[in-house]
Amino acid sequence: MEKRNEIFDINCVAEVDLIYNNPVKPSLRPKINSARQAYELFIENWDMGKIELQEHFKIMFLNRGGKALGIYTLSAGGMHGTVVDNKLLFAAALKANACKIILAHNHPSGSLQPSSADIEITRGIVAAGKLLDIKVNDHLIITRDEYFSFSDNGYI
Repeated sequence: MEKRNEIFDINCVAEVDLIYNNPVKPSLRPKINSARQAYELFIENWDMGKIELQEHFKIMFLNRGGKALGIYTLSAGGMHGTVVDNKLLFAAALKANACKIILAHNHPSGSLQPSSADIEITRGIVAAGKLLDIKVNDHLIITRDEYFSFSDNGYI
């Protein structure tokens, strides 16, 4: 085999730098202690014109103390479902410096019953979170008037 003696141009490799900058003062971040509080914060940040039209999947990022760092819309789908990409979900959680997350998606039909796909997706996210030391506190199914908590109902 021929031995290669190449000198690499350092401009051909991107430098990666990890920073975290949240413009919201810690004292102003809401503390989430219950599914009801999470629901209320999600609803404040939901497009009510689409809640009965199109399914969305969102993530609330929490710090170790349970204070909300932000909400991210992971995906928007159709009337009957949306795609949940775990790589994007956890990339966003890591970028937000989240220690805990709360998941939420709406059912345009108004049903609060989790589907078998909802349960399976939640289990997969919980398992992936354990590997990254990011706890899934809850998963909410959201409607205009009410919610279903996976945690309160023993699914998490």
